[in-house]
Amino acid sequence: MSIYSEKITLITGTAHPSLAQGISMHLSIPLAKAHVGRFPDGEIDIKIMDDLRGTDCFVLQPTCPPVQENWVELLLLIDSLRRASAGRITAVIPYYGYARKDRKDEGRVPISAKVVANTLVGAGAQRVLALDMHAAQIQGFFDIPVDHLYAKPPLLEAVKKIGMERPMVVSPDVGGIKMARAYAKSLDNADLAIVDKRRISGSQIAVEHVIGDVSGRNVLIVDDMISTGGSISEAARVVRDHGAKTICIAATHGVLCGPAVERLDAAPVDKVLITDSVPPKAKLPAKIEIVTVAPLLARAIANIHRNESVSSLFLEP
Repeated sequence: MSIYSEKITLITGTAHPSLAQGISMHLSIPLAKAHVGRFPDGEIDIKIMDDLRGTDCFVLQPTCPPVQENWVELLLLIDSLRRASAGRITAVIPYYGYARKDRKDEGRVPISAKVVANTLVGAGAQRVLALDMHAAQIQGFFDIPVDHLYAKPPLLEAVKKIGMERPMVVSPDVGGIKMARAYAKSLDNADLAIVDKRRISGSQIAVEHVIGDVSGRNVLIVDDMISTGGSISEAARVVRDHGAKTICIAATHGVLCGPAVERLDAAPVDKVLITDSVPPKAKLPAKIEIVTVAPLLARAIANIHRNESVSSLFLEP
């Protein structure tokens, strides 16, 4: 027997209120009343207005830029719920920040993804719902249940609406082969190609060549994240140089920091599909289309609350 009531409570911080409203609308559940503000010195000030005793609470907060602000906000919201005797607290994190540092790959560096996991559990989170973590093994950093969703279903639906004839799926690097293969399988076993990329630094990459023949093909480049846009833009350029007919990019997290928007606008790309896992930039080129993940997250929240299987939503991509 569950220790929490049948009532679902949705609470959001200030990271992405429009996505929270979308999830609220799809569940027909209003967002809880809460004050999330700042003291004069910049410290975060939080107060939950509703009675949450025994309720099944879902905190909606991506840890997108400004990462530190949103991260601490999430922790304080979770702590507020724990101290208010919430029945169960699930952290819904559409974008999991600090995921790139998931191992000690050189001396004297932190494993940042593990630190974030520890703080979430320490604050009182009893379950985590995340979307397309940069490294799937981060689930193992938690000793609480983690539901890892993938944005492939809504992105794939948007790709099919474009109507690409005989698409060829391209991975922008070797690490994305698994995701690219999953898209290829869903597109009637489409052909697969790989861009051979070598990373020089955090912001510099060198593309050597393409493994596979993209000449005359309609290409779909898939990735989990577009940060500065350097890798994905260079991948688009190299497949165009190798004779690609049309190019579409589908990526989950459109972080788009630094010169990313300008790079995508200048890239030889016909369409860029990104989800609203992070707040979209105010001004985006016409070629960029936002695909909402609110229905996907809403279904996952409903299934978790009812103790029903969510395997169809978070199966490996």
